[in-house]
Amino acid sequence: MSEVQVVRVGPEAAAQVLAVVQEAFAARPPLDPPADALSETEESIARLLAPYGGLLACLDGDPVGALVLDPVGSTVYLRRFGVVPSAQGHGIAGRLIDAVVDHAEGYDDVTVVAREELPRTIRFWERQGFREIARRSPLVEMRRPLRTAVFQAPTPDAMHALGRSLAGQLAPGDLIVLSGELGAGKTTLTQGIGAGLGVRGQVTSPTFVIARVHPSLVGGPDLVHVDAYRLGGLEELDDLDLDTDLDTAVTVVEWGEGLAEGLTESRLEVRIVRAEADDAPDVTHPTADPTADPTADPAAVPDELDPRRVEITPVGPRWHALSFRGLG
Repeated sequence: MSEVQVVRVGPEAAAQVLAVVQEAFAARPPLDPPADALSETEESIARLLAPYGGLLACLDGDPVGALVLDPVGSTVYLRRFGVVPSAQGHGIAGRLIDAVVDHAEGYDDVTVVAREELPRTIRFWERQGFREIARRSPLVEMRRPLRTAVFQAPTPDAMHALGRSLAGQLAPGDLIVLSGELGAGKTTLTQGIGAGLGVRGQVTSPTFVIARVHPSLVGGPDLVHVDAYRLGGLEELDDLDLDTDLDTAVTVVEWGEGLAEGLTESRLEVRIVRAEADDAPDVTHPTADPTADPTADPAAVPDELDPRRVEITPVGPRWHALSFRGLG
């Protein structure tokens, strides 16, 4: 089995980083203007690495992926992000992004700059939990909170299993704010949470009853499943006369995005996104950002009809000591 290792490097690794950058960017579609990365030299890469360093990914000892870390204010920009074509399909890009999280302690988020002519590159970063925050043609700036964990759910069973795994992290009083378009899989994820918590009753969409309480069968917290679409605000939960105390239950609120802020200082924001039909990575023609970043090396998405991406962002002190990377 191939072994992937990601290490922090400085100017001393300029030659290795340059070799990766040149090979990765040379394999990408030509752009006008061309990628600045193609004109880099060992000296210029060393200068980029000097302030804060970068990351080098090796596959069986050979350098195959690289990026430069560039903190600006409270965010860390990822510059010269590339994976050589021969190493794609090994999850190198994902491992690099995971390593960024480990090495960016003290910062709020991570930012990349993509080219709008490369839609597959933009979708790659979206699959990694990045969201567009600014566009100055032809550049698209995208940002991800550092603590956002991203999971692929190619099947309903995988979605259910992710919810069951998530339940193992939950405690009485926890609030999960669940968003995603109609049919995205919100109820399937909640069913998995219910199974993991060991609650009674079939978890179904709460659309017609606003909220359902599923009592625990194992002495743990009850599950309160809420449809916020029909609520004027989450504070109306107190008026529903639920047969449980929200402080001792786990509450999952569908359609709660934009309503939960201010309700509690700690919550899990879970966003489910349907993958587009052409979201699968283009291995033959990898695409990426010419000024600062991407590669088309996402974890392979199975050939399923309707895969999903699940983004989990912990908010507040309740989650400071917990990591969600091991879920799924």
